[in-house]
Amino acid sequence: MRTTRRRITNSRPLRTGALLPARELAVAWSLLVVIAALAWLLTVGQARDMGVEPGTMGMALPLFLLLWLAMMAAMMLPSVAPVALTWVRGIARQSSGAARAVRTAEFLCGYLLAWTAFGMLAYGGLALTGALVDRDPEAARWIGAAAFALAGLYQLGPLKDICLRHCRSPMAQLMRYAAYRPRLRDLRVGLHHGAYCVGCCWALMVVLIPLGVMNIAAMAGVAALIFLEKLSYRGPQLARVAGVAFLVLSVLALFQDWPLPGLEGSMTPM
Repeated sequence: MRTTRRRITNSRPLRTGALLPARELAVAWSLLVVIAALAWLLTVGQARDMGVEPGTMGMALPLFLLLWLAMMAAMMLPSVAPVALTWVRGIARQSSGAARAVRTAEFLCGYLLAWTAFGMLAYGGLALTGALVDRDPEAARWIGAAAFALAGLYQLGPLKDICLRHCRSPMAQLMRYAAYRPRLRDLRVGLHHGAYCVGCCWALMVVLIPLGVMNIAAMAGVAALIFLEKLSYRGPQLARVAGVAFLVLSVLALFQDWPLPGLEGSMTPM
């Protein structure tokens, strides 16, 4: 019974079309699309000025976190939209339109706060890999291979499966959130769901170390993979295929002389 239930959960991602009236659904989706589009414009503009190079690209932690927040809004909001809209539907009976907008914004702030916390770890990892490459350029291939191997192994592991199942079908957890105390409830709900999302997708962010944190093509590819993993009926299978592909890239990074933009010593302009 448990195996059957898991298969059903994995094959049926959360759908919002049946949970919201058409007008409310269109307005909510439009707002999230506008926010994500603005975040992409900001990120692309910054990437053109900065280029792609190892490490933190000379940024201090506060500036890096601001840019990281824009990147996460661009990459993650399309895939979290169904959960955000479902939460809107859950609170719609208790709030006016303006209050729903504020509470939904609070949910998204909590969600992005979880990714900002991970951004501090990402900053440390980039600083470390940048220092290693500056000290020994030959270390680049080993760092790249390790990053791809870590991502590949995690994609095939049980923790990825648990977090992905939550992100694809969070209805049971959303029902539990209703028992939270009203004070900052929406922020805590967004933070809690964001923690699951970080657990699901952090390894995909690791591949940006060899590919380049400001590599727009790599960012778009990772964002598309995240979107399909969470919203496609074949999402779990796609996650495993990506894991195998990352392991292959890990081997190629060791034995093939191919460029790793995020670990090259000189700046690569976008």
